[in-house]
Amino acid sequence: MKLVPLGDKVVVRRLQSEETTAGGIVLPEQAREKPKQGRILSVGDGRRLPDGNRVALSVHDGDRVLFQSYAGAEVNVNGEDLLIMSEDEILAVVDGA
Repeated sequence: MKLVPLGDKVVVRRLQSEETTAGGIVLPEQAREKPKQGRILSVGDGRRLPDGNRVALSVHDGDRVLFQSYAGAEVNVNGEDLLIMSEDEILAVVDGA
């Protein structure tokens, strides 16, 4: 199954969280903080303006982005956890990623 977001929505795969702390302590899965970075898998066709035209999104497939911990809606597709969020929930694009 493939997800195709609508409007100003994007589909994001969270990046893996760190398994060890800076001091070398191994963290169990439950103690790890949810990653706040992800890779965009798919983007919608843009936000609709009041006059009916669409504005293209600022992010593209493959961009690495930062977002808040609880941004978006979590969905499970083919056993993979993904996020669907609006472009407004994305805080920044990580350059050079």
